[in-house]
Amino acid sequence: MPTLRQLEYLVAIADVEHFGRAADACHVSQPTLSQQLRALEERLDVVLIDRRNPGVELTPVGREITARARRVIIEVQDIRDLARRSRDHLVGTLRFGVTPTLGPYLMPPIVAALHREQPDLRLHIREGMPEEQALLLSRGGLDMLLGPLPIEGGDIEIQPLFRERLFIVAAPDHALSQRAKLRLSDLSGAKVISLEPRHHLHRQVAEVCADLGMVLLRDYEGTSLDSIHQMAASGVGLAILPELYLRSDVGGLAGVKVLDPKGWNFTRSIAAAWRSGAAYGDAYRAIANRVDAEARALLGTPRVGAAPR
Repeated sequence: MPTLRQLEYLVAIADVEHFGRAADACHVSQPTLSQQLRALEERLDVVLIDRRNPGVELTPVGREITARARRVIIEVQDIRDLARRSRDHLVGTLRFGVTPTLGPYLMPPIVAALHREQPDLRLHIREGMPEEQALLLSRGGLDMLLGPLPIEGGDIEIQPLFRERLFIVAAPDHALSQRAKLRLSDLSGAKVISLEPRHHLHRQVAEVCADLGMVLLRDYEGTSLDSIHQMAASGVGLAILPELYLRSDVGGLAGVKVLDPKGWNFTRSIAAAWRSGAAYGDAYRAIANRVDAEARALLGTPRVGAAPR
């Protein structure tokens, strides 16, 4: 029978398509990895890797076996987690994925609260694009993730959490900032800056621009919410920013003014996700509820930057 370690080597090859990088990921030498993959092929009496090409390519049966091997590895990890879990609280390291447009502005108080409540739990927080993190989650590279809906992936349990408002901001000397009252129609033709297209927020901003006739500037895409904020403050264009960012100490309203056109009610929905049937599923659900409660408390204070009507 194949060993678990041999299956891990095969999955690593499938993920990085390079013997050297796969060996590094598995913390073994390249000759060891190659030898064990040869032994796996001999044990199964099939060719898993086509070595005739300059790169690394799995054979058709190799791809099928790798898909099953990945599921086996995830199941074994869940068994290990189940064996380690405490009756009352989580122990060990939780690999937690979060979108960069949310994590820095929400996670600090949550991390502090979880550390007080579960001192044996360690959070390894990894920021990344939602689609990439959903893939990592389904492959066992993450235990849990937090991000905007939709979250798509196989064998994933999704728990919708809170809804976060999106606000439109401009430099104080922008023409729209000078108006006492604004309507949505006043935004038509206004130039808007946003993040690069890999971000979910970029796609949502593009939809808002299409709905309201605003112009999304493709030549001024930012790499972070801070860069968008700073460009808006310098007068490059309007920016659409999430409420938690505007409320945070690392974000805020410095150099910009929140516009309040009548009828503006755009939001984004945030959810948590973990693998279906995960050993710590109940604990992940409790953490998701804790995130939800903390976010709702932060968002429950008076509205950001807008004067009462």
